[in-house]
Amino acid sequence: MTTSNTTEPRPFNRSTVDMPPAPQPRLVHIGLGAFHRAHQLWYTQHSEDDAAHPQWGYASFSGRSADLANALQSQDGLYTLVERGPDSDEYEVINGIVEAHPAENVSRLWELLAAPSTAVLTITVTEAAYNLGEGLAFDAAQSAVAADLETLNASFADGAFGLSEAGVPATMAGKVVVGLAERRRQNAGGLAVVSCDNLSANDVAAHNAIQGLAAAVDPELGAWVEENVSFVATSIDRITPRTEDSVLADVARETGYTDQVPVVTEPFRSWVLQGEFPAGRPDWEKAGAEFVADIEPFERRKLWLLNGSHSLMAYAGQLRGHATVAEAIGDPVCRAWVEEFWDEAAQHLTTPGLDIPDYRDALLDRFSNPRIAHNLAQIAMDGSTKLQMRAVPVLKAEREAGRPGTAAARAIAAWLAYLDGRTEVSDARSELVLEASQKPADERVRALIAVLDAELAQQEDVVDQINGLVNELR
Repeated sequence: MTTSNTTEPRPFNRSTVDMPPAPQPRLVHIGLGAFHRAHQLWYTQHSEDDAAHPQWGYASFSGRSADLANALQSQDGLYTLVERGPDSDEYEVINGIVEAHPAENVSRLWELLAAPSTAVLTITVTEAAYNLGEGLAFDAAQSAVAADLETLNASFADGAFGLSEAGVPATMAGKVVVGLAERRRQNAGGLAVVSCDNLSANDVAAHNAIQGLAAAVDPELGAWVEENVSFVATSIDRITPRTEDSVLADVARETGYTDQVPVVTEPFRSWVLQGEFPAGRPDWEKAGAEFVADIEPFERRKLWLLNGSHSLMAYAGQLRGHATVAEAIGDPVCRAWVEEFWDEAAQHLTTPGLDIPDYRDALLDRFSNPRIAHNLAQIAMDGSTKLQMRAVPVLKAEREAGRPGTAAARAIAAWLAYLDGRTEVSDARSELVLEASQKPADERVRALIAVLDAELAQQEDVVDQINGLVNELR
């Protein structure tokens, strides 16, 4: 929908916009935000056989603040998706949210999770909200998990929870476990849980958080979850920058409606899934989603080519005076470093169907879009964790193949150079990072490499290689 409007914008809801009838809520989402609205809801709307009679509605629950859910309620779930290309914008009304709720409305969440008509629960809550321990293991000692366990144990009897006694669980898993117990009690059958969070093995994370908590409360409930609930692995991708206030005026001018909560996104989108859907699902492949037997190569492709080059630009780009991805990729030196890193990573991405040349071309188009302000400072956060997954594996694979892995080593060196002289850093392991970074010069490089990988830090030629690259970057 792209029109230009000069009259006073109208209210935005299902009575003022020509929309198909709202479908039944057969999908539930926890973590209502910009990415959910730019990704899963777009795919669902574009997967319908008959757009005039949609079959798959979403009931979406916020993660923290109720503001977005309240705004969407006032708009009957409608919002505008602004697809921001290099030269112009495209506007589309997304109508798939039929219910928007604040996180505290657990009674409705549990009712929906127990309904036989509900087929899929999708999740976007960020990695920290799974409350897992090392290796994505269930961790009953984490404070939020321990608090939920105490409350849930006290409210569980005869195979079910007393819903009023359960209150509002502190964790995502706690909320879901109560709903699944209700589903079991009502004999509503299985369903699929689909984590759409940007972390490797997100199916394992969702399984361990939810099934682990269920089993900790009651082994029989845990066994039921294991047998009836599938946990689907996904690799997701679509950049959704923060919606600036000016976008609201743009939407009103171009569409004629007053939308309080539009979403800005890039033209590119990707969704790769692996797993079973015991209660059915939308035909997301009609909208371009890929269903694969082994998702790991696709995860590595994204982690190394997209995320790895992002981290390289985040540090090297800022060292060269750039603020955004578009600025960094427009720098011939940065672009050459990115291409060299991709060349190395591609040596280890050989699974049929990955289409690495086309994927690289698409990344260059995305990175070069000057109207998507993807800030390098934001990408640079949590480098000690990100580089462990994005650069270290490529360097190790190259060395095992008898090659030096210079481009991957440069990504690590750029982080070291970026940290030089800093007394504060935005990193979940900031104390460890700063302690290593502030060591004497002859110990600093090895100490920071050890933060990423102890094995590499013991290899003298790696330490010398990265030290030399740090000096080149300064």
